[in-house]
Amino acid sequence: MSLALDRWLSAIEALHPQAIAMGLERSRIVADRLGLGDHLGIDVPIVTVGGTNGKGSTCSMLESILRAAGYRVALYIKPHFVRFNERARIDGREASDEEVVAQFEAVEAARSMEPRVELTYYEFTTLAILRLFSLARVDAVILEVGLGGRLDTVNLVDADCAVVTGVAVDHVDYLGPTRETIGFEKAGIYRSGRTAICADPDPPRSLVDHATTIGTDFWLIGRDFNYAGDRQQWNWSGRGARRSSLPYPALRGANQLFNASGALAALAALRERLPVSQQAVRTGLLTVELAGRFQVMPGRPTVVYDVAHNPQAASALAHSLDGMGFHPYTLAVFGAMRDKDIEGIVAPMLGRVDRWFLCGLPLPRAASATHLASVLALARQSLPAPLDGDAVAPDVFDGPEEAWAAASKAAGPDDRIVAFGSFHTVAGVIRARGSEP
Repeated sequence: MSLALDRWLSAIEALHPQAIAMGLERSRIVADRLGLGDHLGIDVPIVTVGGTNGKGSTCSMLESILRAAGYRVALYIKPHFVRFNERARIDGREASDEEVVAQFEAVEAARSMEPRVELTYYEFTTLAILRLFSLARVDAVILEVGLGGRLDTVNLVDADCAVVTGVAVDHVDYLGPTRETIGFEKAGIYRSGRTAICADPDPPRSLVDHATTIGTDFWLIGRDFNYAGDRQQWNWSGRGARRSSLPYPALRGANQLFNASGALAALAALRERLPVSQQAVRTGLLTVELAGRFQVMPGRPTVVYDVAHNPQAASALAHSLDGMGFHPYTLAVFGAMRDKDIEGIVAPMLGRVDRWFLCGLPLPRAASATHLASVLALARQSLPAPLDGDAVAPDVFDGPEEAWAAASKAAGPDDRIVAFGSFHTVAGVIRARGSEP
């Protein structure tokens, strides 16, 4: 990251007193000043992908398949682990510092017009990336939605196809306390008369009702498309389309076929504008990459990265760990935000982790390591009987770098270290490992 980009990001972080401020009013004013319109001013298919879990995987599979088919694709995905530029890719290449800074300058000029508009970090950077894509010569644009959907800055864009992956309870302070309230917020990315896809096998009624009420072309997994498979391959079928003898996605994890099915449904809906061959689907699934989603790193001990930061994602992580080969001991580096359901996150991992390395994170919202330790103790006490590893007191650290150093020192060559929880936990471990000799 260049010094110029680093300074810009620091300045943008200080623009708004709140890290999260829901609403589209501020972003819409600046977007209009930038001339983005409701479709970025470009005549290419745009796909938005929302949901609690699985958004990044679905976006990455769409990008990989479309690129294998020869299309030039713009992808907005977040958050980043090491470099901000990871959020914006054009034809598989991360945007350069110079490209990003040029768009920051444009957004700053637009928001500084009278009346001046105060944007959050997320609003400012999202608008910059949307403008970058509006100027790029691409065949398709894929946009990952951030928090919720209805009031997310990405939802300024009227997508040709909108996908909602899984819906789970998360961000309750902003989205409401139940799957029904959250499902309504996620369904806000759907548009009347356009394709609306849901890859959640048990969708909230609020999402289904909204999609129906506004008159979308609604595709629901289990009704309008589905998948089946065995240990070797899997098949997908949907409205007027079928994909047989498919390889399993290169992305590991228990829920990846739901994500892949949603991606294939989007491609089926857009097949008149973006035809994709069977070979391109196979190649795209085999070559897709995405950091931090049950990512198993080479070397010894085995290291697994997973940004499981809610109970649903943690359950999927636990299931995926069960499918790995034998490891004498599993060590966990874990950090999370204080407003998360921390007990619900650690509960599926009890009995699978032999030793915990708990860490704080450099954010006001983060839970301290001692708070994590107290929640872990409560989770252990709620069990009817002790599980393996529950007798070992957790180690506590100020940050993920220190937790990683201790875990890597304690692990044997045949053991397994799982770094999970907040994106900031995994990012800290990635940085720490990258700085090792």
